[in-house]
Amino acid sequence: MRKIIHIDMDCFYAAIEERDDPALRGKPIGVGGSSRRGVLTTANYEARKFGCRSAMPVFKAMELCPQLTLVPVRFDVYRAESSRIRSIFARFTELIEPLSLDEAYLDVSHLRSGAAAVAREIRAQIREETGLTASAGVSVNKLVAKIASDWNKPDGQFEVTAEEVPAFMAALPVGKLWGVGGKTRARLAALGIETCADLLRVGQIELARKFGRSGAELWELAQGIDERAVTPHRIRKSLSSEMTFSENIKLLPGLVPPLRGIIEGLAEDLAARHSKRRIRSLVVKLKFADFERTTAERAGDRLDAAVFEELLAEAWKRGRGRAVRLLGAGVRFDDPNKNEQPDLFA
Repeated sequence: MRKIIHIDMDCFYAAIEERDDPALRGKPIGVGGSSRRGVLTTANYEARKFGCRSAMPVFKAMELCPQLTLVPVRFDVYRAESSRIRSIFARFTELIEPLSLDEAYLDVSHLRSGAAAVAREIRAQIREETGLTASAGVSVNKLVAKIASDWNKPDGQFEVTAEEVPAFMAALPVGKLWGVGGKTRARLAALGIETCADLLRVGQIELARKFGRSGAELWELAQGIDERAVTPHRIRKSLSSEMTFSENIKLLPGLVPPLRGIIEGLAEDLAARHSKRRIRSLVVKLKFADFERTTAERAGDRLDAAVFEELLAEAWKRGRGRAVRLLGAGVRFDDPNKNEQPDLFA
């Protein structure tokens, strides 16, 4: 039986800003958006009480919370803290799959200690060494662990054992499943589907008929089925980074600041670990709220923010107005020894 932990830092960027500037503590703050025409990269819990959230236009956030304090983004600091946190993970396991700067999956199946105890110790070391808090979900697979990590936020954890998975998933509102946004939730509600138990009663075939491939996927998710392994990042024929949003982003401008942050991270990673590799092409990936995904690619031998933003716009058009739940960007390396093209986002 696998023992999987999903660690999710609490309001990571904002928490770092509050830690580094005690005068900000207890105040609603938004990170990013240096002007009213910009968008927030994130907001702390105090700001979220007013309805502020990531990717929200600054002018809208200020309407909801006039006392909001805007703080400029410092991606170099966030990446440095992320590296410190990953070094803590590495004390417990080599099977670490980062999802973004502030969250990762860990497979601790090889340890004799229970996964919940390991998660508590990891969280304690993060707090002691960085002054930041993390939440954790613990279960037998990545799907359930990720859902569970949101259960006792902030600074908490929640475990779902193998025996508890069926009941846990059955009672879960369908809106908690990946890919179920407002429109899908409304369509499901119109069919009398509010929980995963309701969804399972409909059956996989009927769901596929009504919702296509995503319906069949939802039926499996509703049972807590997930066979994906925790896959550490390895030296590969490509380098990429992805960001899954806590709330789907509906407007193209809201995707630009996260994309720029990903590009900065890629540049740093390339300089540190892949400086001798020759870049063949640039790629942007979008996964929409209905689980459909698309990638846009262009030949190029260097990172170019303008090209990445053009690729983003190209991929966005294919969505025909659909909200985005995941953004990825990366590069493919030149490989003269092989003709096959590796999958950047495998």
